[in-house]
Amino acid sequence: MSEETSNFEIKAATGGEGDVAGMFSTFMSAFEQFKQTNDARLAEIERRGRVDVLTEDKLERLNAVLDGAKSAIDRQALDRARPRLEGGRIEANDEYKQGFAAYVKRGEEKALSIGSNPDGGYLVPAETETEISRLLTGISPIRAIASVRQVSSSVYRKPVTLAGPAVGWVAETAARPQTASQTIDALDFPTAELYAMPAATSAFLDDAAVDVGQWIAEEVNAAFAAQETAAFIGGNGVNKPRGFLDVPQVAEADWAWESLGYVATGEAGAFPDAHESDVLIDLVYALKAGYRQNANWVMNRRTQGALRKLKDADGNYLWQPAASPGGRASLMGFELVEAEDMPDIGAGTTPIAFGDFRRGYLVVDRQGVNVLRDPYSAKPYVLFYTTKRVGGGVQDFDAIKLLKFAAE
Repeated sequence: MSEETSNFEIKAATGGEGDVAGMFSTFMSAFEQFKQTNDARLAEIERRGRVDVLTEDKLERLNAVLDGAKSAIDRQALDRARPRLEGGRIEANDEYKQGFAAYVKRGEEKALSIGSNPDGGYLVPAETETEISRLLTGISPIRAIASVRQVSSSVYRKPVTLAGPAVGWVAETAARPQTASQTIDALDFPTAELYAMPAATSAFLDDAAVDVGQWIAEEVNAAFAAQETAAFIGGNGVNKPRGFLDVPQVAEADWAWESLGYVATGEAGAFPDAHESDVLIDLVYALKAGYRQNANWVMNRRTQGALRKLKDADGNYLWQPAASPGGRASLMGFELVEAEDMPDIGAGTTPIAFGDFRRGYLVVDRQGVNVLRDPYSAKPYVLFYTTKRVGGGVQDFDAIKLLKFAAE
């Protein structure tokens, strides 16, 4: 490993120069070295038919550096965008927010009757609920690109038109033929309870400077995001959202409503030996033009690492880094969303999804986040059983396509 590669790893691990611009510069420098190393790898294959193990090792290290640096940039950008909820003081006329802070810190309940829940606990103030949703959108990859709808009931029913009425052209004085009725169906999106249980010491809660709304939002945010992302991708719909990979999958030529179409690579567990990128082009054009305009790639970082090495017929890299800090990398001109719950490349797996997720996948949030204070179960810690209700599922089965690593 070269000294330069080692420096990149150190900068990625420590946050680079300590600011977003510095970390982004480190990221771009690492990508340039990655391209040079991969070019050397391809030249070795062409010249000797094999790759030197040191070159392969260096390439994998640079791949890891790119992943780590991008994660650090995203975290820094999210932290900078985070507002304070209480600003160190509570307005006199905001009685509920003041009462909620007293409940979290000291267990006082007398001012919270309007936010009580029949199952126990209290609703968080509106600002805290908004902050939880904002933070989830920032780190939950599928939520960030899907449609999100707030509802007040446990099930959201969405009507969908499967076939519209017959239409056509007719002369001004000609008879008007009777048109067929349109076909309408309904999709149900039930919500299920998602919970987290952050803990705090009494000393921490006694600190007058603690912004309890911000603290709860930050504590539950990562736990909520991890659980809901896994469900949005692979959930079976039983007491959780139904993920898009749980929908029946059929070859694109046989696609029908209530299934997702896939394009096969032609090789079990691998890209084809020749013209590897052709299957990606096939996947892009399996999606109708109206969906391609706002389409995203979805895959995990290991799959993304494999795609970084691919070039087009003119020798250009298909994968390109984000143009600015906080942006997304792109593949063949379409933004790439990294979701760790997507499967790895393997025989019969579908590790790459491509589609307009805004039209294709719906996230349903039931209004209200509930907090129940428990100072008894884990003394000396105080537990906060925090729940929200979330649902999700595919709403347009033609808007998402998959790449399947299989012979057919």
